[in-house]
Amino acid sequence: MSATHHIPVIAIDGPTASGKGTVAHRVALHLGFHYLDSGALYRLTALSALRSGTELGDEHALAKLAAGLQCSFDGDKILLSHENVTDAIRAEEVGNTASRIAALPAVRQALYGLQLRFRMPPGLVADGRDMGTVIFPHAQLKVFLTASVEARAQRRYKQLIDKGFSANMHDLLKDLMERDARDANRAIAPLKPAEGAYLLDTSDMTADRAVEQVLRWYAVAKKHA
Repeated sequence: MSATHHIPVIAIDGPTASGKGTVAHRVALHLGFHYLDSGALYRLTALSALRSGTELGDEHALAKLAAGLQCSFDGDKILLSHENVTDAIRAEEVGNTASRIAALPAVRQALYGLQLRFRMPPGLVADGRDMGTVIFPHAQLKVFLTASVEARAQRRYKQLIDKGFSANMHDLLKDLMERDARDANRAIAPLKPAEGAYLLDTSDMTADRAVEQVLRWYAVAKKHA
């Protein structure tokens, strides 16, 4: 058992644009916990690869990039070597590249230890695709957030437009379905609900209601810990 096993973890997994990032961040703020956006680590690796011209088929080189990431989370900001790349990593090209390299075992292994280090007192809320299945299988609370692909495409469209990016609904739907298929069918850590996870469909749910539900589940989990 690790020295950090007593530190509570809430693991929130789900597909792209299911709302897990917003919900996890708000839950962390409410509880005063640390927050890990694990998907951002893959996006940071993808951004680094695209900027450096690293061949996306070179698994060893990509894993080396992942292992050497100099990144941090500062409130809503995501920093890479002290540069604010919060918006840059949300570009569609970066997201699609991240989805491709996330299927590479060497990249996942390179980021494994980095993710574990986010587990610090008083607690951690971690969101991603394998938080409850692989990274924190003994999390105090596991939640699997989902939503219809149409609802997720609509959210993604709004996010991109609000940030000044161009977006096409047909392309977004296609990209989300392709990403879902890659995430669910990859050999390493496929996207699926963790054992014992609560399922939460946010298709017709506000972020506030989703946060309230997760906090209610956590209150119950604490009583039984």
